Amino acid sequence: MQVWNDYLAANKQRFLDELLDLLRIPSVSADSKYKADVARCAEAVKASLLAAGCDTAEICPTAGHPIVYGEKIIDPSLPTVLVYGHYDVQPADPLELWHSGPFEPVIKDEKIYARGACDDKGQVFMHVKALEVMVKTNTLPCNIKMMVEGEEEVGSVNLGKFLEDNKQKLKADIVLVSDTSMISMEHPSLETGLRGLAYMEVEVVGPNRDLHSGVYGGAVANPINILAKMIASLHDENNHITIPGFYDKVQELSEADRKALNAAPFDLEEYKKELGIDDVRGEKGYTTLERTGIRPTLDVNGIWGGYTGEGAKTVLPSKANAKISMRLVPNQGAKEIAALFQKHFESIAPAGVKVTVTEHHGGEPVVTPTDSIAYKAAAKAIQTAFGKDPIPTRGGGSIPIIALFEKTLGLKTVLLGFGLDNDNIHSPNEKYDIFNYFKGIETIPHFHKNLAEMSKN
Repeated sequence: MQVWNDYLAANKQRFLDELLDLLRIPSVSADSKYKADVARCAEAVKASLLAAGCDTAEICPTAGHPIVYGEKIIDPSLPTVLVYGHYDVQPADPLELWHSGPFEPVIKDEKIYARGACDDKGQVFMHVKALEVMVKTNTLPCNIKMMVEGEEEVGSVNLGKFLEDNKQKLKADIVLVSDTSMISMEHPSLETGLRGLAYMEVEVVGPNRDLHSGVYGGAVANPINILAKMIASLHDENNHITIPGFYDKVQELSEADRKALNAAPFDLEEYKKELGIDDVRGEKGYTTLERTGIRPTLDVNGIWGGYTGEGAKTVLPSKANAKISMRLVPNQGAKEIAALFQKHFESIAPAGVKVTVTEHHGGEPVVTPTDSIAYKAAAKAIQTAFGKDPIPTRGGGSIPIIALFEKTLGLKTVLLGFGLDNDNIHSPNEKYDIFNYFKGIETIPHFHKNLAEMSKN
């Protein structure tokens, strides 16, 4: 609608400035020293919802970081969309690899560089501004509820209880989420599924104290050496995961589905060049698109032990630790896989060390229906904004709460993301294209309009 485009054009600079202000708040949920900043960010989100036109907005305390909830109800008989996003961000480490301050947003080459620029402040703020566009132009076609949490990056540990306790408040027809990516702005896409997650931490303990590596080396088990061997054994020569039972429930796609998945535009040489690698590596028998979308994985996310400071210290460490994540596909349960991992990892520990396995957060894999009114509304919105139909894809990441929406609220989800795979989310120099930000604000109102119109039929 032209009135939407006119309002967006007249307020572009303000929309950008307000996002930059939000990005300046270091809302790192994983680090307790940022607790006050997380709370401050929640207040900023609440204020933005009220300014955008929500009738009510509130800060909802949890056992951890708060949830922000707001709503604009114009007619209970019309469809209601529950928009979900998160205002918390990943830690910015390692700081020395950032080209600019992670919480000092910089615009370079029409891209916003800051922690949270894409994941998820930039994307959730598109919905705030899209709501403003519709409210201020008196064209809001349906009811909108917004739930923006502060713990997604640490597993949404308190959101499940919030859903259980607020089923009536959160009653809706569909959940709309922008925390995913597109293939490109030239090849817009809609993600139709996400992998699940089982996140573990392991500790290998040997002697009761750090030892001199000359006096004791060769006679006492070195926990770092042991841990490295144990981790290496988790994959075979074909990069298959060796945990017994790991693949038992993996849902295999048909040849037709695999062919359709691989029909998405993908340039392997450009992919390698962008990452600075000379070859890809993964499970034998599968393409890169399959490895990152429909196959489970196991990766070490961090490993430490012994002396890691400047210079040399000839020490045989007392213990070594690692953080390990497993991305899961349909039919794999996070709790079941975590239990299989623990049993196997403990079983392969040699004599001379003690092993402790701790389960952190996790989430279930999800597949979203492509024949629903909501999905068709999103596809039509993209067609209107981009001039071409979206390509269905599978996302490699995880949003733990998506499966809970269906389990607790009985709601399906539409994944309408505008990020790019090279936006460096969870990495130094995270970015978000200004074009994508405004394209999202342009597209989202069309989704609500389409949903309202299609729901009448």
